[in-house]
Amino acid sequence: MALSFTSISKCPSSTLFSHGSILHPPLKIYNLVTKCDLKEPSADSKLDSKKLGIGSPIIVIEAPKLLKTAASVPCLRPNDGLVKPGDVGRIVSRKPMDVWAVRLSIGTYLIDGKYFKPLELEN
Repeated sequence: MALSFTSISKCPSSTLFSHGSILHPPLKIYNLVTKCDLKEPSADSKLDSKKLGIGSPIIVIEAPKLLKTAASVPCLRPNDGLVKPGDVGRIVSRKPMDVWAVRLSIGTYLIDGKYFKPLELEN
C-alpha cells in the first residue's frame, strides 16, 4: 500500500484578530488533502500465495545477498554461500511485505518471495 499526497494548498488569512487590546499576527491556515492508493505489485514479483502455506516445500532459485535469521533476536549477515540456488526448504510462517520464514537444512531464515518458488512434488 502506498500513500501519496495529491494536493497541498496554502490559504493564509489576511485579517488581524484582536483579543482585547492585543493584536495577533495573521493566522496561516493550511489545507492538506491526502489520498490513499493501494498499488498492487506486478504479478511476476509476487508469489502465488494460494500455492504456499505453512509446511509447503520451496526451492531457492536465486541466492539472496543478505540473510536474516528468524530467531527472536534476528541477525542480519551477508550470504557467504550458506543459501545457494537449488536449496530446498519448507515454509514456517508468512511475514509482511512478501517475506517468508523458511526452514532450510542450515537454519530458519527470513527470505523474500522473489528468491524462491514452490517446489512441485511428483506423486
